[in-house]
Amino acid sequence: MAALPAAVRIVEVGPRDGLQNEAVALNVERRLALIGRLSDAGLRDIEAGAFVSPRRVPNMAGSGELMQQLDRRPGVSYPCLVPNETGLDAALEAGCTDIAIFAAVSETFSQRNTGCSIHESMDRLARVAVRAHDAGLRVRGYLSCVLGCPYEGAVSDEAVATLSAELIAMGCHEVSLGDTTGVGSPFRVRALIDCVARRVPAERLAGHFHDTWGMAAANVHAATLSGVTVFDASVGGLGGCPFAPGATGNVATEDLVYLFDDAGVYTGVDLRKLVDVANWISAQLERPVASRVARAFNSGRPT
Repeated sequence: MAALPAAVRIVEVGPRDGLQNEAVALNVERRLALIGRLSDAGLRDIEAGAFVSPRRVPNMAGSGELMQQLDRRPGVSYPCLVPNETGLDAALEAGCTDIAIFAAVSETFSQRNTGCSIHESMDRLARVAVRAHDAGLRVRGYLSCVLGCPYEGAVSDEAVATLSAELIAMGCHEVSLGDTTGVGSPFRVRALIDCVARRVPAERLAGHFHDTWGMAAANVHAATLSGVTVFDASVGGLGGCPFAPGATGNVATEDLVYLFDDAGVYTGVDLRKLVDVANWISAQLERPVASRVARAFNSGRPT
């Protein structure tokens, strides 16, 4: 069996991907408080917002104001999602230094999510990436539906590899492979990453797993065995995609920290502080905390 890495990097997506589909919309002040608490727990990559249409994704309204008010801490990055050049203009005005761009492997999902074909989307993103690099911004790439589409079903591993390579060629420092519908299993994850890694080195890939079928943490473990050491996660298991019917939350950050702590893999995150954040944000959203680890802590079960 392949050895686990000595360390992994967790990209906390709760303030963006986690909040974007929640029934309760948080104002800028509470979103800033969430980001600060996550930083206090040791997270160093925190996706802070999205410069998308507030009509289509109302929970991300005010991202410009949020970035302008953000207490930026040394050594912490605060990427924001940018879908097009209009979004990039807003991100630059707000003082962003890191952005994320996104495409889908499925034509139907691309149309539902971005209103254009995959080819049109990649052309659009290439223009964004050129301008972002010219302005000195770091660019991260996302691919949605890499293990299945809610509208088209199965997708091709080769198609994922091709689009991943295109994003790297645009200048993305890494590509996050998103199991948007959470249908993946560890066996499929290993096969996908092994295929993509023939085009893009595993050290430039990240895993982004939703937990719809309860496989997210297992999929993360499988991805580490294929050489991936960067994982997106959402505190409290928040999330879901407004354009993927039936998709549930992201893998919970505290579940991943528990997994890696138990394996002796360094994350730099304080698990107890993180559980406190999960409880706090769940209360703000008027919902029970979703993650198994937070529920275990809350029940007083021994670790």
